[in-house]
Amino acid sequence: MVWVNAVVQGLMLGGLYALFACGLSLMFGVMRTVNLAHGDLSVVAAYGSLALVDSLGWSPFTTLIVVIPGMAVVGYVLQRLVLDRALGISALAPLLATFGLSIALQNLLLQIESSDSRILPTGSFGISSWQISGKLSIGWLPLLTLGVAIIGLLGIELFLQRARLGTAMRATRDDPATAQLMGIDARKMYAIAAMLALASVGVAGVFLGMRTTFTPTSGSDYLIFAFEAVVIGGIGSVRGTLAGGLVLGVAQTVGSQINTADPILIGHLVFLTVLVVRPRGLFRASVLA
Repeated sequence: MVWVNAVVQGLMLGGLYALFACGLSLMFGVMRTVNLAHGDLSVVAAYGSLALVDSLGWSPFTTLIVVIPGMAVVGYVLQRLVLDRALGISALAPLLATFGLSIALQNLLLQIESSDSRILPTGSFGISSWQISGKLSIGWLPLLTLGVAIIGLLGIELFLQRARLGTAMRATRDDPATAQLMGIDARKMYAIAAMLALASVGVAGVFLGMRTTFTPTSGSDYLIFAFEAVVIGGIGSVRGTLAGGLVLGVAQTVGSQINTADPILIGHLVFLTVLVVRPRGLFRASVLA
């Protein structure tokens, strides 16, 4: 039962990683850009939610009605003012620009919030669980996180497959010049993709804040986990991103039973193994290929 519990809790943790990886997968799939500020922007969302909780007395779930559109606006501004210009310079420029943004955000948050760890209050919901047996229970908040991750990732896949705007995004990614001749504005498509990606980052940041403590420098750790989830699942596969997050979460919780000194190590080893054995990931690229 100990191992069963480890796997179940790993799936719940994997839901959080998949939620984090959602925006990263979308931005890379549409723009071929790795946003190194991805984790730090999620922490910004968590602090934004905390500010609303402290000032207005809202619940963290209610703050999503402000955080999601707010982060979408940040995505639009980031794409228009930073990434568009960087993409026009070289393929490496967006990487360097987002790295600089990551450093700037961390230091800005340290100046405003200090290095003290914070957490979003969830009341009894955060600690309540579904008791399956005497030794196995599932927290309602982790279960909700997993559900949101599944809905978010499958929603993005359906949007890219079925919606006209999603088709235009894929066309822009595949051949920007031809898409431009067909009347598709590449810059507009990239901006919309960035808005969707940062909106998902906002959701991930709020759920992070409810699940665990966070500090101004927490973003770097979650960027690594999100990147590993995308690579494990297969770059370009939306469903693979979900599976990659679940595999990583299970590897870490099972690893905690094997090596209590460094449970995260097993997850990194799984990532490296997949990278060596199947460099394209566990799943074939589909919508974002």
